[in-house]
Amino acid sequence: MRRTVWMMAVLLGAAGCASAPETDMLDLGFDMGRVSQAESARLAARFADKPLGSAQNPVRADMPAGQQAYLRRLRCSDGRAPGFGRIGSFGAGPYGSIIDGYSVSCGGSSPAQSEIYMDMYHAGHVEAAAVPGFTIVP
Repeated sequence: MRRTVWMMAVLLGAAGCASAPETDMLDLGFDMGRVSQAESARLAARFADKPLGSAQNPVRADMPAGQQAYLRRLRCSDGRAPGFGRIGSFGAGPYGSIIDGYSVSCGGSSPAQSEIYMDMYHAGHVEAAAVPGFTIVP
């Protein structure tokens, strides 16, 4: 992360742009795209009529570790944890930040295959609800 932000600062400087001190760039890079807890809760109420895990109501999480923790807590109809893998970024979601898509499969159980969309820019948020077709463990 630090190297990427440093490279951005170097490139901006090389292009003749004014650049902030390195610590300011690091702070900007860390917070970029984050949704405040208050704004996250306010917006979540607006999207509650859409299925959780859809592109219109992505699962909120705290960075990639939060996304993976959520997916590890899901259970298929047979009670086993599904397999999952990230399939890519899907542009700006309803919270204004980039959403990620995950392919989730239950093997011989149901749901057989599912796509779950997640937004990792919700600091401290741990989703308690399961996406349709799954259950979730605490």
